[in-house]
Amino acid sequence: MHPQFDDVQEQAAEAVTEDDLRSVYTGLIHDDGRHEYYFGNDTEEAAELRETAAIQLGMLLRVLADRSDSSVSEITELAVERAEKMELR
Repeated sequence: MHPQFDDVQEQAAEAVTEDDLRSVYTGLIHDDGRHEYYFGNDTEEAAELRETAAIQLGMLLRVLADRSDSSVSEITELAVERAEKMELR
């Protein structure tokens, strides 16, 4: 296990309880392969939803690219492939 994983997990759990959040996405991947996601936005406007989702995706892509020594484009292509195969429940 990555040495900072427990710290990041604890920080994330605390952060999602803040009162001033506008958008939340948490994706969980369990050891047994199960996937869970929690996605919510405090808006009903499609344009604002797209903007907040794009910000979240951009943050995730940037972090993943940096940590995996890949380019944003490489991570994006892989994510698109996975998203097209994913069955959401």
